[in-house]
Amino acid sequence: MPPHRIFTTEFAKVYPLYVQKAERKNRTKSEVDQIIRWLTGYTAAGLAKQLQQQSDFATFFAQAPAFHPNAALIKGVVCGVRVEEVEDPLMQKIRYLDKLIDELAKGKAMEKILRQ
Repeated sequence: MPPHRIFTTEFAKVYPLYVQKAERKNRTKSEVDQIIRWLTGYTAAGLAKQLQQQSDFATFFAQAPAFHPNAALIKGVVCGVRVEEVEDPLMQKIRYLDKLIDELAKGKAMEKILRQ
């Protein structure tokens, strides 16, 4: 079976959609960046470099400096899929990010989103 299409999708093409979703709910691009950096361990410069290089999701997560150990605390449903039950590790990381952006758009406090 071929890999899921999202794995080869450029992260830089989806990133603006994350920002738009947050901004529609009066949240900011910097909050989206904070969530992405918390989850992946990228610095601001590292994130900017990934966006500039137009890395696909597989590369983006493979090159992530340090996936946050508290990511396992992310639970819930995104697009009808329970994130903690996703079997493919890459798909689960993508769903974790989707869930965090959803929580931001729903107005959750950053401390809760970042599992602090």
